[in-house]
Amino acid sequence: MVTWMVASAIVIALYILIYYNILKGVPCRSDTSLKGKTAIVTGANTGLGKATALDLARRGARVILACRSKERAEPAVFDIRKKSGNNQVIFMHLDLASLKSVRAFAETFLQSEPQLHLLINNAGTGSIGLTADGFNMAWGVNHLGHFLLTNLLLNRLKQCTPSRIIIISSLTYCMGKIDFSNLNTPGEGFVSGLRNYSFSKLCSTLFARELANRLEGTNVTSYAVHPGFVFTEAFRELGLLIKLVFVPIGFLFFRTPTDGAQTAIYCAVQEGIEKFSGRYFADCEVQKVFPHARDDAVARKVWEISERMAGLCSH
Repeated sequence: MVTWMVASAIVIALYILIYYNILKGVPCRSDTSLKGKTAIVTGANTGLGKATALDLARRGARVILACRSKERAEPAVFDIRKKSGNNQVIFMHLDLASLKSVRAFAETFLQSEPQLHLLINNAGTGSIGLTADGFNMAWGVNHLGHFLLTNLLLNRLKQCTPSRIIIISSLTYCMGKIDFSNLNTPGEGFVSGLRNYSFSKLCSTLFARELANRLEGTNVTSYAVHPGFVFTEAFRELGLLIKLVFVPIGFLFFRTPTDGAQTAIYCAVQEGIEKFSGRYFADCEVQKVFPHARDDAVARKVWEISERMAGLCSH
């Protein structure tokens, strides 16, 4: 009995040591105020997005929660207002799985909001199925919807410099592969879903890089962010058998949404990181990515194809 108790104590002590020194991540220590600034956070009704929106609201920003579900977003607005003491937190409808909805959101925002200083492209999905436009969900939501949104809002960002674009990527970009003959690969099941998700996050990383190249000299900067592995409501999209495996692991070893939001917050508020525009950040510092995620020629080609798919080309 004593041996069992000692062994349990050692295991718990090791877990605490590993979690708080490695898994928990690094907090953003900047105290930068955002009073007078306007921010959009996509998917901000829960998880990483809500944690990010709450932090920006506490810094005094006007925060737009760009979310698909009004029923889920309005309680988040109320909660963020209450916790931050900032009433400049509002909901605007945005469904990234519909390019029509993205265009409607951008039109409404540009007509009603005169400023935009921060665009946090946070929303993401690993679910299977197709968007309203026939794209697989990961490509359509994680990349293409945000690609269109960013381009539609670029002029407003340029008018409100200095401004920043933060694109939530993931370490899973490492596994991403680009097949230019078929960027919109359909698929069913966990393996196909992971493949499409990894591919979409590789495109997010390349998007931040190409965006920085195109915005050079404008005082608008962009950053790709790996939030760490975070235990969020995204787990609800997994099948039952996979949940039985991943939920306990996520609960024990993944970051909380607040911990996971720290690097996105860092890239939104930290002074002096403008020279790292287009780079990939994790644990509140710039990180070197694998060669296939820093190939400018590939990034440019992904951009050009995304333009056509999103209906941005004039020719």
